[in-house]
Amino acid sequence: MLMTRRGFTTALAGTVAAPALIRTAFAQAATVKIGMVMPMTGAAAESGSFAQTGARIALEQVNKAGGVLGKPIELIFEDDQTTNPGAVLAFSKLASQPDIVAFLGSIRSTQMHAMAPDMLKAGKPVGFGGTDPNLTKLNNPWLFRFRPNDSYSGRVIAQYGSKELGKKKWAIVHSTDAFGTAGAKALTDSLPENGATLALDQGYANQSQDFTPVVLAVRQSGADILGTYFTFETDLGIFARQLRQLGVTIPWVGSPSIVNVSALKLAGPALYNTYGVADYAEDSSDASRAFGKVYREVRKVAPDNQSSWTFDAVTCLALAMNKAGSTEPGKVREAMLAIRGHKGAEGEYNFDKNGDGLHGYNIVKNEKGDIKFDKRLDFTPNLG
Repeated sequence: MLMTRRGFTTALAGTVAAPALIRTAFAQAATVKIGMVMPMTGAAAESGSFAQTGARIALEQVNKAGGVLGKPIELIFEDDQTTNPGAVLAFSKLASQPDIVAFLGSIRSTQMHAMAPDMLKAGKPVGFGGTDPNLTKLNNPWLFRFRPNDSYSGRVIAQYGSKELGKKKWAIVHSTDAFGTAGAKALTDSLPENGATLALDQGYANQSQDFTPVVLAVRQSGADILGTYFTFETDLGIFARQLRQLGVTIPWVGSPSIVNVSALKLAGPALYNTYGVADYAEDSSDASRAFGKVYREVRKVAPDNQSSWTFDAVTCLALAMNKAGSTEPGKVREAMLAIRGHKGAEGEYNFDKNGDGLHGYNIVKNEKGDIKFDKRLDFTPNLG
């Protein structure tokens, strides 16, 4: 799917409208093209539309400020169909277009692993949102992560649940894909330093329809706290309802999907009084609030990390190209790695040598459907 400048302006008419002066100045200009893999169909189609909106808002702001190297940026979208093969196909379609200078990959680690070999071959910068720590350890110099990786989320979940909530016996429920497996390991590894122990490590297959066996395992484990890593919000919604139906009420601290808009709609009261580690929390900073204000004007709903990371990725790619004075991949890569102190919607970006830009998480609580910011826990990165 090609999103031209004209198509973008029409799509956001009455929301984020482009000023006439900018439209005129860019009317005859060549564009700087960024390709984006995203779910337009399948289980994650709604969250894909949120991701698209975040990227579009960034595009509008960048172009209003003068674009990239005096040219407007243009987004070109391809549908990953919420599957790994679909993601690989979508990226191959984008990579075959030589005038695309950079890409946005997936928020799902399993899809990023599927696309990573082709991304290495393409040899151009890729911003992505998958949180499996291994993704930036693949010796692929083109990958730049716009969310904190799960070596941080595991530490934050363990620390908050064990020290702030005072619970020591953990049940961990996680997807068996790359994201869930890595997240569960990070959480498990962080328990001993917080004086906690593991009562249950329970995996599940993505897009399950019945979590009754999983819930029963949690109930029978004797755990006094639950930690989760859910890949799909639809799965989390089903699990949350069945958890409450079967009488499990222990404190629950989840990975970021626990506060995503789609999960909140599906689960409703079943997620009340739960906690989450959230890379995006609207009240965590001035930059987060500013993004939230614009996003609400566009979508009429609260933002979540589906949209915040794509907003930051487009913004930082444009920033790097302008600082590099070029769209040449190697120069853009060096400019990305040199970004320090950039205040994005997700937090402050300081890219390390592996391409990880963020190094901490926010703790939030679901208060009757309202996501309330509690605190942010940051860790000192090694930027060498």
